[in-house]
Amino acid sequence: MNPSNLAWLALLASVVAEVLGTLALRAADGLTKPWPSIAVVLCYGCAIWLMSVSVRQLEMGLAYAVWAGSGTALTAAIGMLCFQEAFTWSRLLGLTFIVLGVLALNLSTR
Repeated sequence: MNPSNLAWLALLASVVAEVLGTLALRAADGLTKPWPSIAVVLCYGCAIWLMSVSVRQLEMGLAYAVWAGSGTALTAAIGMLCFQEAFTWSRLLGLTFIVLGVLALNLSTR
């Protein structure tokens, strides 16, 4: 596998780790519960490390935009699906724009 593909996989894993850290943050109840709090630190640490691996090969601005946008959209979708957070058409439209923006950034570099 070429280095660019490995960088994209590291970025994908970083997004997953960041989203898991955010889910653990919700469960940590203000960092008052030890095990979820430990999961927050480990997941966010892993997310940052994987991001640092990905920017060895990917443009920093592109990698960060993909990471932030994807993590935001995925976290918001999970919140609506799993935690009964408000589902509105304006929220769905905003998430759609985030995904389209990430796709546009990705396609513009190829």
